[in-house]
Order: sequence, then C-alpha cells, then structure tokens
Amino acid sequence: QVQLVESGGGRVQTGGSLRLSCAASGRTFSSCVMAWFRQAPGKEREFVGGISRSGGTTTYADSVKGRFTVSRDNAKNTVYLQMNSLKPEDTAVYYCAADETTVIYTTTLPYAYWGQGTQVTVSS
Repeated sequence: QVQLVESGGGRVQTGGSLRLSCAASGRTFSSCVMAWFRQAPGKEREFVGGISRSGGTTTYADSVKGRFTVSRDNAKNTVYLQMNSLKPEDTAVYYCAADETTVIYTTTLPYAYWGQGTQVTVSS
C-alpha cells in the first residue's frame, strides 16, 4: 500500500516556474514507477511525465518535453515535477501516481495509487 500527497501547486504567470512534490508513505516507494498526470476542467486526465524505479529513465508527453522534468529521491520517498516556461494551457489539477511495475505507462489504468491532486494555474 502506498499513500501519496502532492504539494507545491499555486498560481504563476506565463513563463514562470513551479516545483511540485509528491511524498509517498510505505516501504515500497523504491519499487514503484512514479508518474505525473494532469486534468483540466472538462478534459480527460492526461499523462505528463514518468520516472523509472531507479530514476534512470524518464518519459514525457510531447506537450511538456523540454519544459518539465521529473525526478525522484528514493531516500526521501519523494518524486518531483519541475515545471518551467509555464503556459496557460498547463493549467490543471496535477496528480501523482504510482504502481509496482517496471514500465512507465502513459495511461491512467495501470496505476494503483493516486494522490489527491494539486491545482496549478498559469495566468496570461
């Protein structure tokens, strides 16, 4: 069982930066692939980025590639999402997800554990 708590959301102007954190409880964090998803009003939840168990492999959605970075600290049971050059279309609730797998899935279904989400608003 893994419990996830996101933090770091807020309001920022276009071009600004935010760093989201996701703290995990439980002893299996290092055996989990971690991912970030987001959901804007009226839209489906979409994949943003993910990271392998060791942190050696990352995958990103094309819409955020080059602007967002996913990282993790297994000693702190925490995964991060550094968001730079933010755009109004990045406005959404951002969710952290985890699953005890070896594959960074880009769809929601494989992920067993989810956080409650944190709001990110980018104003123009």
